[in-house]
Amino acid sequence: MPTVEESLALIRRGAVDLLIEEELSGRLRSGRPLRVKAGFDPTAPDLHLGHTVLINKLRQFQELGHHVMFLIGDFTGMIGDPTGKNLTRQPLTREEILANAETYREQVFKILDPDRTEVLFNSAWFERMTPVDFIHLAAQHTVARMLERDDFGKRYASGQPIAIHEFLYPLVQGYDSVAMRADVELGGTDQKFNLLVGRELQKHYGQPPQVVLTMPILEGLDGVQKMSKSLGNYVGIRDEPNEMFGKLMSISDELMWRYFDLLSFRSTGEIAEWRRQIIEEGLNPRDVKFRLAEELVARFHGVAAGRQALDAFVERFQKGALPEDLVEIAVRSRAGLLPIANLLKDAGLAASTSEALRLIQQGAVRIDGERIEQRDLELVAGSSHIYQVGKRRIARVRVL
Repeated sequence: MPTVEESLALIRRGAVDLLIEEELSGRLRSGRPLRVKAGFDPTAPDLHLGHTVLINKLRQFQELGHHVMFLIGDFTGMIGDPTGKNLTRQPLTREEILANAETYREQVFKILDPDRTEVLFNSAWFERMTPVDFIHLAAQHTVARMLERDDFGKRYASGQPIAIHEFLYPLVQGYDSVAMRADVELGGTDQKFNLLVGRELQKHYGQPPQVVLTMPILEGLDGVQKMSKSLGNYVGIRDEPNEMFGKLMSISDELMWRYFDLLSFRSTGEIAEWRRQIIEEGLNPRDVKFRLAEELVARFHGVAAGRQALDAFVERFQKGALPEDLVEIAVRSRAGLLPIANLLKDAGLAASTSEALRLIQQGAVRIDGERIEQRDLELVAGSSHIYQVGKRRIARVRVL
């Protein structure tokens, strides 16, 4: 069994906030398994690597012998949390929520041990609450405290509307911790306010307040903006092995270390040794990136798929498929996004946008070795990929 100090070191890895560490240390010293909670609103059917930052941390708690509770917010998902945005998020229907939730079960067990994971739905307790119960819950927090939440405060100051139901979201999420008797709750840094509301509600209901652990928001492939499917800078955990491998190989050498810290299960000592070898011995960062990409493909598709994706990538990009001295071309986006047809034209890979669209339709365009078919694909500012049109027109293009 790991010592308390060893457990704390693993729990702290990659984390931003640990509130309050002394409380967590005391609970670890008690020797009992802790009840560790993380909640996910099933607002989309597919998870990407950004979502797995929290799930990886849950796995680490499992490895330390604690009880993990994976909460699917089928009730909160119908409210809509505007987390990190200055707009109200559109709530989903119950049918959409349940369909997405079913896919979450399948996907999270690529990381978590199903035998040591309790999956819960917060509709189990909220659908039993009466309007009076909700009024009593709402009485536990003031409007002034709610406006301390950054996005609410900004919207209020700028005169943007805030719906009453949005104020309920932090209270509802906080009450989840009461219903689940959580010892620890995990969330992204954008969830810190809501997690602290959970601490306050637990005190009100006579429970020891949960320890709050926040994890950073993972940057997407561009290394700039939050990983997001809508921005096209994501790696989906259901992406095909070769596609996943190619996307990961496209990240910058600097971003690679961030991905190692937040996504890899390699030891910190091993990662530090690779850093040293790159700096002191001239190890090619590409070879270290191979290890990251192979590990992540293997996690979601199996060890054999990870090895095959590596071999396929090497075959395409290192055995004569691409020139060694590939020059990077910079093209400018429009408001942070650039349609693929405009990119190909601006980079000199197609004579016009209409030709570019025709080539895409013919299957003659590849990004990082993968054929694309999306004529409406938009590339996000900061992204850098290898674009190939036919056999001879090849360039690395960065979107500014």
